Amino acid sequence: MKKLNKLVTLALSTALLILALSACGNAGDGESQAEQVTVKLGVVGSIYEDLWAPAQEALKAEGINLEIVQFSDYVTPNNALANGEIDLNAFQHRIYLESEIESYGYEIQNIGNTLIVPLNLFSQKISSLEELKDGDTVAIPDDVTNGGRALKVLEAAGLITLSPEAAFNPTVNDIASYNVGITIKELKANVIPSTLPDVDVAVINGNYALDFGLKAEEAVYQDSVLDVEEYWNLVAARTADLEDAEKVAVYDKVIKAFQSEETEKVFNDTFGGYFIKVGWDQDLLAK
Repeated sequence: MKKLNKLVTLALSTALLILALSACGNAGDGESQAEQVTVKLGVVGSIYEDLWAPAQEALKAEGINLEIVQFSDYVTPNNALANGEIDLNAFQHRIYLESEIESYGYEIQNIGNTLIVPLNLFSQKISSLEELKDGDTVAIPDDVTNGGRALKVLEAAGLITLSPEAAFNPTVNDIASYNVGITIKELKANVIPSTLPDVDVAVINGNYALDFGLKAEEAVYQDSVLDVEEYWNLVAARTADLEDAEKVAVYDKVIKAFQSEETEKVFNDTFGGYFIKVGWDQDLLAK
């Protein structure tokens, strides 16, 4: 009888131990499930899915599901971010973000630098800017931001000199002198690549050059105005969310996952150097 009681006691103890271990295992699974976080990132254009692919993969190991949310225009992503429809967005440079905040009063801010898209000079008629002569035509974008930046590139290339009093986004009226007697033609940025046969030189946005099949190394002059922070692209977040330490920790992982060697390889190998890393040494979340 005593042996039977011992056997029953042993069986009960074993069962309780199994239940305890099982409960611990389930609790652990629950905690693991709870640790999985989804971060919605708004972008404009499928190209960003390639740019963020390495970060998405790296973040899985951190328990973060980075969901790319596509928008078809440049107006909606900031509105969606401000309204809480997405957690972050990554499609704009600092000038655009500042103008959106000024126009709409959005309480959103830059939390990390991503890249800059160069404005290179291309030509089908010359192989060097030294071949430019008086009367030749140079096409530049006609919008304020890209047009102003294009003029700064022309100044860096030695073709023009801008007035010292020029605003941050200069216009053709701010040209103080022409070092070569070129004629500047302002056109829509997206149509400039197709006008290459008709102009002598064109300042072309990197994304449109890429779409048109132009290679960065084919440029007759490569954009050297890359240290102007206002032109740097960024990741934006709601200011209110930055009061939450847990969200800040997650966003910090997202930024660091993007600012990686794997992302830079995509810049260079997939997109031929049309995207250049900038400001990766700045920890904006620490501020």
